[in-house]
Order: sequence, then C-alpha cells, then structure tokens
Amino acid sequence: MFNSRLVYRLLCYLMIAFTGSYLALFTIIGLHAKKSLSSAAPAKHDAALILGNRIHMHGAPNPCLTGRVDKGLSLAAQGAVSALAMTGGRKNKYSKVEAEFMAAYAKQKGYQGAILMETESRSTKENLEFSAPMLKAAHIHTVIIVSEPYHLWRTEKLVEAGHFQGFNVTYAAAPTTCWTNRGMLSQGALREPLAAMHNFAKGYF
Repeated sequence: MFNSRLVYRLLCYLMIAFTGSYLALFTIIGLHAKKSLSSAAPAKHDAALILGNRIHMHGAPNPCLTGRVDKGLSLAAQGAVSALAMTGGRKNKYSKVEAEFMAAYAKQKGYQGAILMETESRSTKENLEFSAPMLKAAHIHTVIIVSEPYHLWRTEKLVEAGHFQGFNVTYAAAPTTCWTNRGMLSQGALREPLAAMHNFAKGYF
C-alpha cells in the first residue's frame, strides 16, 4: 500500500540533507574565497592559466571573465609569469570561443607577451584536462591558476584529484566586480556549491 506519510518524511529528510550540504559547502567555499584574496603574491612561475567563463553578461563583456584576464595581466606586469594561457571553448555552437575572446581582450589592454589558447573545453574539469597537453608541449612546468575567489576551492579539489597532473601549481584569486560587488551573494558564488555537489556525484573528486 502506498504510504504517503512515509514518502513525505523521506522527502523532508532529503531536503534537510540537501540544504545542510549546500550550506556547509557555501560556508567552506566562502571562507576559502576570503583566504585566497589575502594570500601573498605568488612567486615566479612559467605561466598563468586563466579559466574561462561565459563571454557576455547583460549584453556586455562579462566582468567575471575580463576580471580574470586582468588578474593575469597584473601577474605578467609584476613579472610573476612569462606567459598567459587562456582556456575555454564555446558554450554552444552559436557562441564565441572564450579563449579567443580572452586573448583578444588581453591584447587590447596592451599585453604583448606569449599567449597560449585551449579552445575546446566547456567545464572547469575540461579547462584543466585539456590545457595540460598544451602547456606540456610549451615546456611549461609551473603554473598559477587564475579564477574567481569562489571558484578556486572546487578548482583545487579537481587538481588534487588528478585532473591537472605534471605541474607545480599555485592559485591566484581575481577580485573582479562579480566578487567585490556582492561576494558570496553573487550569482556565480550561489551556484558554486551546486557545481561542487555535481562534481562529487560524478566522481571527479
């Protein structure tokens, strides 16, 4: 016999477990994001790997993406890296290639150094996995991975799980307006615990 009360209780327990997991991850990611912003300037590395994001937001260049490139440009200007590696493909067949947009933006800002581009990835995991062969072919051994503060916790977990092997890695948070305006209440940050749960469910880490 169908027991509606039992089903209701199970749904309530699942909702409580989901909400608790989300809030726990939200807290962990938020604390890690704040810590990443206060980290000391990284030492000299071969390249900065700048992780992609959607190109436009509200009809204008996405500050969550251009801010990451700005951070890479800052690292290059400080002499912390000798090259910038852009990673990100198309979100769909009608969109532009993120890495190409990032490279064009860097050049528009006056950057004249070496640029590498990985143009096929469509997720953070693929950003890392697809960039590795390109970086190794360029004889790059030490890498600063650049992304939003809230994105770095999951990125680190993916690296630790073996999705970016063969490099000496450190991380640099990009204090873009996506973060400085709303912090962990920004749209991307609110989605990040869900992305982490999805990655865990898929066995990525």
